Amino acid sequence: MTGLITPMPGSVISSPDTQAAIWFLGALSQVRLSGEQTGGAFSLADTLARRGNASPVHVHDRDDETFFVLDGELRVFAGEDDYTAGPGTVAVLPRRLRHAYVVTSATARFLVLHAPAGFEQFAAEVGQPTQTLTLPPPPAGPPDLAALAQTAARHGITILAPPPQP
Repeated sequence: MTGLITPMPGSVISSPDTQAAIWFLGALSQVRLSGEQTGGAFSLADTLARRGNASPVHVHDRDDETFFVLDGELRVFAGEDDYTAGPGTVAVLPRRLRHAYVVTSATARFLVLHAPAGFEQFAAEVGQPTQTLTLPPPPAGPPDLAALAQTAARHGITILAPPPQP
């Protein structure tokens, strides 16, 4: 989101039947709250992924990213550090910090908060809408990093390296 954050006019109640679900880079991502709903302040996605699902190593120029692991386990790479993140772990990744994650358990479910909002627009552009709340079929191969980097750049994200291995 490139606009300014505007005050929310009131409370926001977002029920599952109104939330967008997309298959994004091999994971199921449910946008629980979008920037449109929060006046651009933040977006919140609920992600389900299988072992090996990973983000490319990247930086966000416009937003801070926070992971909250609900189930399963991730390895989170933040700067030069590498952390194991199990249930209950929160990882705060400020903008301009090089980072990535990879799912190391059979599956993992985690919340991803972006502040301010905007990342959900990138995910929608790269992903595909789904009506089924299931994991997508396993990808045939790695994503086209050049195409992904080009799209990411339009959203203030710089892809630096391929995804880490589990």
